[in-house]
Order: sequence, then structure tokens, then C-alpha cells
Amino acid sequence: MPPTQMSQKAASRIQSTADKTGTNQGFKARAQSAGDRNANAGGGAPPAGGAAKQGGTGGGGSKKK
Repeated sequence: MPPTQMSQKAASRIQSTADKTGTNQGFKARAQSAGDRNANAGGGAPPAGGAAKQGGTGGGGSKKK
């Protein structure tokens, strides 16, 4: 499985947690930079833990009969 790219949303969560706890100060800057770089390179990263959504109805759900 290929590694998941850092999204701007994930970087924001990391930065918020780092600011609240006072830890990971160096990592938050790298995460933010990676999120920005990935967003500018191709419209952002897929959601963490999954692949980018494809077209279609999304599957599942209730179907009327």
C-alpha cells in the first residue's frame, strides 16, 4: 500500500495538538509544509487511511423496492 500523503486538514490537526501540548514544534512546521505542497501539487491528498473517491453512487445505503 502506498503511503498516504499529508493533507492540509491533517496538518492543521497536528499543528493544533502541538500548540495545545507544547510538543512536536518542529514536526508541526514540516507537516504544514507537506500539506501545502501536496495541495498545490494536485488538488490535495486523499483522505487518510483510504483512497480517493471514485465516481458513482457511493454504494451501500437503503434501496427502495
